[in-house]
Amino acid sequence: MIKRVRGILREMGEAQILLEVNNVGYEIFVPPSILRNVPGRVGPNGEIEFVTFHYYHQLDKGRGVPILIGFLNDVEREFFERFISVSGVGPKAALKAMTLPIPVIAQAIDEADMTLLRSLPGIGEQRAKEIIAKLQGKVGKYGLIQTKDSLPQQAEAEHSVLEDEAVAILVQLEYTKSEAKQMVKAALERNSKVKNSEELLNEVYRQHHLTAEPV
Repeated sequence: MIKRVRGILREMGEAQILLEVNNVGYEIFVPPSILRNVPGRVGPNGEIEFVTFHYYHQLDKGRGVPILIGFLNDVEREFFERFISVSGVGPKAALKAMTLPIPVIAQAIDEADMTLLRSLPGIGEQRAKEIIAKLQGKVGKYGLIQTKDSLPQQAEAEHSVLEDEAVAILVQLEYTKSEAKQMVKAALERNSKVKNSEELLNEVYRQHHLTAEPV
């Protein structure tokens, strides 16, 4: 079982990094909220250490692929293990869902904030209820994690989720993806305080109505 790896950061992708350890390259998947902090943790010689969670992704019966998920400290890994203890939330789903800083997610669980939990990728209403039922009152420790830029990251991540939802709806309404992204961007520039995709789409409508040429 691989618990910890230290090596030279060779590549960073959208969801994973490539770490060279003794001339061997390890692909390590990293939750989005943690991946954003990786550049600031790289040493002057390019080295960085990850605490890892190791599991096998089943391709079919009797055949699996080993997967490494990386964290910057033991507490982050511990939260991940708590998160996947919820029925229906496996490592792959948790990896995708952790787009907000851990203290933000922990606070949402403790306060039973369904809106925020439902905004996490892949976490619908039923899964959010199960997370709260299983973990509420047990994650206060993780809400104490200090992050220098938690609030900017939270706002950026929340806007990213809202943008994706609004763009997907506009595409269903026969706008091109490029048009939809431009409309959503303009709406957010006009009003950055929208709280959900419905409010964002209302802002898109107002923006579109104001700029539309008279018939």
